[in-house]
Amino acid sequence: MSAEAGTGRLVAGRYAVDGVLGRGGMGVVWSATDRVLGRTVALKEVDFPAHLSTEERDALRRRTLREARVAARFEHPCATSVYDVVEEDGRPWLVMERVDARSLQEVVHQHGPLPWATVARIGLDVLGALEAAHTAGIVHRDVKPANVLVGRDCTAHLTDFGIAVTTDDPSITTTGAIIGSPSYMAPERARGEDAGPAADLWSLGATLYTAVEGRLAFERGEPMSTLYAVVTDDPAPVERAGPLEPVLRGLLTKDPAARMDVPAARAALQRALAGSAPGATWTPPDAGDAPPRDAGATLGGGVERFDADDLRALASLLGTVARDARDQARHLAERHRERKERRAARAAAPPSRATPSRATPSGAAAPDAAPRAAAPATPPRAPAPAPPRSPAPSPAPAPARTRRRRFKRRWVVVPVVLVAIAVLAALAGLAALVAAALGAL
Repeated sequence: MSAEAGTGRLVAGRYAVDGVLGRGGMGVVWSATDRVLGRTVALKEVDFPAHLSTEERDALRRRTLREARVAARFEHPCATSVYDVVEEDGRPWLVMERVDARSLQEVVHQHGPLPWATVARIGLDVLGALEAAHTAGIVHRDVKPANVLVGRDCTAHLTDFGIAVTTDDPSITTTGAIIGSPSYMAPERARGEDAGPAADLWSLGATLYTAVEGRLAFERGEPMSTLYAVVTDDPAPVERAGPLEPVLRGLLTKDPAARMDVPAARAALQRALAGSAPGATWTPPDAGDAPPRDAGATLGGGVERFDADDLRALASLLGTVARDARDQARHLAERHRERKERRAARAAAPPSRATPSRATPSGAAAPDAAPRAAAPATPPRAPAPAPPRSPAPSPAPAPARTRRRRFKRRWVVVPVVLVAIAVLAALAGLAALVAAALGAL
């Protein structure tokens, strides 16, 4: 629905649409007025991606309708509240708390990377909302800059629990597929495993990385390639993170069991802020003050669908890579052990065996062994003999021997050829004489 068509519309006979607040991969957020209660609300029109099947659309519709019940189970100052959920034109509409803020995706896209101290404060706010959700048994599963709202005072609110799941309620799943933004999906989700609270912390780490660096930690230009990088590669080196680098590294740990948890992340963010300059603040400029940018840029927030076959192919590829890496590591370890054993054998060998002397036919030591055999303080036992005649030729004459061999072969072949020609000529003359004699007869 366009902004012109949506403005002035009355949804569910109660919510009058005023204008557009934002757009994302899962729909449009409108500004609206609740005519019953007389308050301003945010009205999200959920629009599922076109590449979803009918079954998947129905599953996500039911999941979105459940969002109101899920979000109502906890309250936190940094989590937007859901007031109501209605259906209109076969699509769910979520009635949410109106927050005077812009998405972190929009702020970074329009103004570039944010100061690390500001990102640390945003991280603490989102972390508090996630802790409340996890305590209520809820996993968000879609933490990304588009779902973090940043106010003028840089306070942050986590919103859009559209694909949230509860740990005590069977999730509504599609036929083996996963749906999400690959740049912010935890490795365990990419491997098709269950997403727990640690998956939200990975997504938070990727979100904070984008905010402070102004670019994605994992971006390969194509969704499946990006997902593969999330599972196998390290994030791109940071340039602007400063004291946030340990937090980003801890949150972006591949193994969920070793990943930084909520208390550790909070302590690390607080330590980083404790070292910032007193009074150091940053206020997002107004949207109209930003230079024009590509309106289609999403900073990796686009929603993608990954089939079960794609996930199985990815898992198979990861298994092959892991086996190759193990084989290579085993081969390198064997080579290292062999070299170590050879060095140990050479070190344990007697000196006389390690440096054997060569003798000339007359019994005198070879020139290259004489300096090692004589100690500096021991006088020579005999005058220096004339230069010994070594049976081994020096390196220089080697090409000469090759030339002499070629010379001899050449002069052997040439006489043989000449003799053969002479013999043939003699036989030809003899044949001619015989023919002449027979003709005379």
